[in-house]
Amino acid sequence: MAKSGGVKTAAQNRKAFHDYFVEDRYEAGIELAGTEVKSIRGGQLNLKDSYCAVTKEGELMVYNMHISPYDKGNIFNRDPDRPKRLLMHKREIRKLHEAQKLDGYALIPLSVYFKNGLVKVELGVCKGKKNYDKRQSIAERDAKREMDRARKERY
Repeated sequence: MAKSGGVKTAAQNRKAFHDYFVEDRYEAGIELAGTEVKSIRGGQLNLKDSYCAVTKEGELMVYNMHISPYDKGNIFNRDPDRPKRLLMHKREIRKLHEAQKLDGYALIPLSVYFKNGLVKVELGVCKGKKNYDKRQSIAERDAKREMDRARKERY
């Protein structure tokens, strides 16, 4: 199979940036079936409410990542909400497990993309936002939007 160059984003978890402060980012491969890859290429992927956790066996799994069944996949389709294994080095998984143990931190998938023909997941080590942090983020975004509008009107 020929590998194409470049990065193509399949899905982003915008809700994660609203609900969490992203402290650190990691790239991981993901173990998928062929029909799941075809569904992702078709844009049939939902990252909302998904999270990652390290199992007792030391594997990194992603939960609640919904990949809709491929419409031409018939018997080869898998359960859309099954836990999917993420592929990382053991020392990286241990590091993420330690970060996840800290109070208020979670492992959240931020985006899914194709890199050189392979499906990759961008993981974030995230700290939960309080309500006042969310309001402050919204106010900053609105202020930036107003400044951009004013700058555009002036020129």
